[in-house]
Order: sequence, then structure tokens, then C-alpha cells
Amino acid sequence: MSKVSVIGAGNVGATAANVLVTEGIASEVVLLDIKEGVSEGKAMDIMQSANILKLDSVLKGVTNDYAATADSDVVIITSGIPRKPGMTREELIGVNAGIVKSVTENVLKYSPNAIIICVSNPMDTMTYLIHKDTKLPKNRIIGMGGALDSARFRYYLSQAMGCDYNDVDGFVIGGHGDTTMIPVTRLAVNRGVPASEILDAATLEKVAADTMVGGATLTGLLGTSAWYAPGAAAASVAKAILTDSKAMITCSALVEGEYGVSDLCIGVPCILGKNGIEKIVEYKLTAEEKEKFAKSAEAVRKTNADLPL
Repeated sequence: MSKVSVIGAGNVGATAANVLVTEGIASEVVLLDIKEGVSEGKAMDIMQSANILKLDSVLKGVTNDYAATADSDVVIITSGIPRKPGMTREELIGVNAGIVKSVTENVLKYSPNAIIICVSNPMDTMTYLIHKDTKLPKNRIIGMGGALDSARFRYYLSQAMGCDYNDVDGFVIGGHGDTTMIPVTRLAVNRGVPASEILDAATLEKVAADTMVGGATLTGLLGTSAWYAPGAAAASVAKAILTDSKAMITCSALVEGEYGVSDLCIGVPCILGKNGIEKIVEYKLTAEEKEKFAKSAEAVRKTNADLPL
């Protein structure tokens, strides 16, 4: 039996809950929101598909009742205001910091041993806030951003190569921001063949650029932040933990010297298992990649300076 609580029943949270239930990732899922009726309604809607999809998991929606989240193995925090067109993730820091801090304190009252997955933006900074506020072991606090950024990178790679999405592999490191993420094009592959042998340099550069503004592109089209891929990415991180899969997924993790950076949460390849982040994988970066990572780290650190710690 496994239990996951999703805090925030907006589009991202509801999608994460839906994936957790429809894929049978958790046997029990709780969807919590502060707005009366929203989580209950979305949970009911999802569970009305149970007979159609032959689901075994149970989803419950509650309004501001953290007692219902008790004994969760994993807690996914999506609470906060979403981006609007023209907004950066960093502009959300003032409002979302207070929300994330309050949510974290409440969930830990009832699930002191839970592993926390942070989705709220600015994601790296909110993940860092949770570390500083809770003093939990670093393996138990995970920022989702890199999982989403890497998925977007693979999407753009597959589009450029005209191949199946599942034949492509590649990952993004650095901050979860339009100017701070670093798609590692050098290591991207299609069935083991380097993408650089299939695509010319200009096309690869465009793939990287499209990846970096992937969220902003969708915000411009939708009028608000995306939700299907972010929700699925959060659920995929929870799945790796609950199944003890040892999958390598880029996540925002507290680094302590890895990649030459310390006291910062930033996107790095992580091995995920039942203990959360079980290992940070350090790839040997080129001089150019090291420079980009250092600049990304400084940008994240600058945003962290605005935190009400």
C-alpha cells in the first residue's frame, strides 16, 4: 500500500493525481485544495472513470483538511499562483514562498517521514526554501523541474529527427528557468546514435532554444501555465520513488560541491529510489557546459536572495 498526497487541485495538481491513479502508481491518493469543492469535484470526476479504466487506486478530494494526508509516503506540492503570459517564474516568488512554507509545515505535521516533491514556481527557489525551513535530509526534498524540462527536450528532439518519442534520450541540467536551463545536446541520442550525427548544429541549437522557452511558449498559447506534462512529470518522480526504480531523472537537488556548486537547489541528474534522491550523477562537462552551469547557478542564487528566510 502506498499513499501520495497532492497539495493544490489546480490543473497541474489534478493532472498529477489523475496520472497517479490511472497508472496505479499509488494505491491511495489525496487531492487537497483551499477552495471548497474543487478537489472534491475533480476527485469525483476522475474516480467516475474507475469502472471505464478498471482502476484499482482510490482518489479522495478534501478542502484544507491536512489530517486526510496523514502517513503519506510522498507529498507533491503544486500550490501557488500560475504564470500568466509575459511573467517569469521568478516573479511568483513573493506570493508562492508564503504558500509553500505554510503547506510544508502542515503536511509534515501528519506525514513527518514523507518525501516531498516541489512543483511550485520558482521551483528551484521553492525547493531551497523547503530545505532551509524544514531542515529535512536533502534526499527527501526534490524539485520536479528537470524532469519536465528533459521531457520537453526529448519532445523537440523527436520532432526534429522525425522519430518515435520513446527512441530519444537526453536531459537538461541547470535552473528551471527560460534562460537558466541547459539542454545537454552533446549527450542526446536516438537509439544510441548521437543526435549530433543526425541533426546539424543549427537544428540542434534550435532544439535547445525551443526547449528553454518551452514553458513560456505554452503559457503564451494557453494564457496560463501548462499542466499535462508538468503533472505527468511530478507523477513520474513519485513513481520512481514508490517503485524504488533507481531511475535517473534530472531533479532540483541540494548540491554540496557537485558540479562545483554548493548550498543551492538546481537541476542535476539524480538516481531516485525509495529513499528519494539516492545519488547525484556527475557527468564530465565540457568547459562551455561548465560555464553555462556556473551562470545558471548564479542566476538561481540571485533569485534565492529574495526569499523571506
